[in-house]
Amino acid sequence: MADSAVWVAALTGGTAVLAGWVTNLGNVRAARVQAEASAKAQQASRVRESRRDAYLELMRCAHGMSELYWKVGEVRYQPSDPERFLTHIQEMRVETREAYDPLMHSVRVISLEGPGRLAELARAVLAAAARTSGSLSGISRSEPEEFARFDAAMEAYSASLTAFVEAARDAMNEPS
Repeated sequence: MADSAVWVAALTGGTAVLAGWVTNLGNVRAARVQAEASAKAQQASRVRESRRDAYLELMRCAHGMSELYWKVGEVRYQPSDPERFLTHIQEMRVETREAYDPLMHSVRVISLEGPGRLAELARAVLAAAARTSGSLSGISRSEPEEFARFDAAMEAYSASLTAFVEAARDAMNEPS
């Protein structure tokens, strides 16, 4: 009887050690999976915030360009002095060139951050801004049809910006 008690005690002890080892192994694996999931969630959050900041910066720069373009429209309807009119248009050309660099920078950041579809739409906004700003040179030479060209370019610029904003909104509302 004492012999079987030793065997039972040894078997019970071995089972307890094996059960503890299996439990510990499961806990280690669960902790590793949890840590990996947490790291992925943090990375996704950082990417999301970085993209959001890039999108907002492009919209801020694009809004600044839009304000300059609206000023051109205001000048068109208030040309009291032709000499001053041309000077004012020239000043606006300089202002739009200065505003173009930050817009181009924000587009490059979005091209880096992605996703690809939004990078394409951001480049379309930049191209439309370049066309709109370029149309100011015709206005400065007092070519009457250039206001129509400017209006068409500005409309295309607004449409490209609207498309970008909608796509950015959709991208930000997608689950991570």
